[in-house]
Amino acid sequence: MTHPFLDLAPLTAARFAEIERRVAALLSTGHDVVITQGEALLPLEGCIRSGARPGSTALNVVTGPYGQTFGNWLRDCGAAVVDLEVPFHTAVTAEQVERALAEHPEIDFVSLVHAEAATGNTNPVAEIGEVVRAHGALFMLDAVASVGAEPLLPDAWGVDLCVIGAQKAMGGPAGVSAVSVSPRAWERFAANPAAPRRSYLSLLDWKERWIDGGRRALLHAPAQLEMLALEACLERIEAEGPDAVMGRHASAAAATRAGAVALGGGLEPYVFAEREAAPVATTLRTPAGVDASALVAKALAVSPGVPLVAGGGALAAEMIRVNHYGQDAAPEVVAACLTALGGALADAGTPVDVAAAREAAASAWHA
Repeated sequence: MTHPFLDLAPLTAARFAEIERRVAALLSTGHDVVITQGEALLPLEGCIRSGARPGSTALNVVTGPYGQTFGNWLRDCGAAVVDLEVPFHTAVTAEQVERALAEHPEIDFVSLVHAEAATGNTNPVAEIGEVVRAHGALFMLDAVASVGAEPLLPDAWGVDLCVIGAQKAMGGPAGVSAVSVSPRAWERFAANPAAPRRSYLSLLDWKERWIDGGRRALLHAPAQLEMLALEACLERIEAEGPDAVMGRHASAAAATRAGAVALGGGLEPYVFAEREAAPVATTLRTPAGVDASALVAKALAVSPGVPLVAGGGALAAEMIRVNHYGQDAAPEVVAACLTALGGALADAGTPVDVAAAREAAASAWHA
């Protein structure tokens, strides 16, 4: 008995290369694009272990938990690390990055997360890219949460390494990712004797055996289901139009923020400034004495399908995240999330106005 998810013909090199071309078009990049066969942590770690080494100094911008992870990898590579930490309820500024670079002229590698879905903030990459380019450092960007949700122009912004994943705004699986690599990043990798080679983490292997070989022979058997799902994501984005997809995410963020404020009950946006709030997810701070994890559990017990989660780690007690990305960037999903939160707060004895929240969300969406 055949099965559409199991009995698949092998993915050809030509089709793999065509999917890479479509990813490059989505990013408006002329740089090489490599699709990596795993979750986005795979190319992120590969970029850091290829670009950092003993003797190098890295500026690691920390606006959420992923920035903390990058710092650990950079130190593990033997690099000296300058952590630029900002409160998680805000974004870093180009001026802060410029000051850090001026104070440490030896910095030759900069790592930054574009949008932190875990904390709900987004960083001004275009302005930061200008500063990093003027300094001459290699610039790595984690754009996993931003791709598809907001403008992303790695070439124009001076990004040397731009890592994306399919599982958020693209509406796809977590098991496939991609990275665009600038020519000077390839040069940096090739000059690094500690860069992974003959390894699953190796981007140089893809350069030398796949790209330089004319994309005729794949390094190993690709994950067919994930590659086909990525292709379907690209087709869906192309059909809707990237601007329309980004518009949906911006509307979802505005609607969620407005609705949460109108709901009452002490909920308030975790990211203070709306311009610094990521369109992929809205984070909310619970009122004093209300445990976020318990509130989310109560909301999900009544509405199990809504994309609500509590914050991770130390934020689990005070933060709620509304994940309005991919197909969940829709007005009915936002309304369902607000209704579920309102019901959970009301059950806890907190006065709320669900009707006002839904009305405010609808108005903000159409505005």
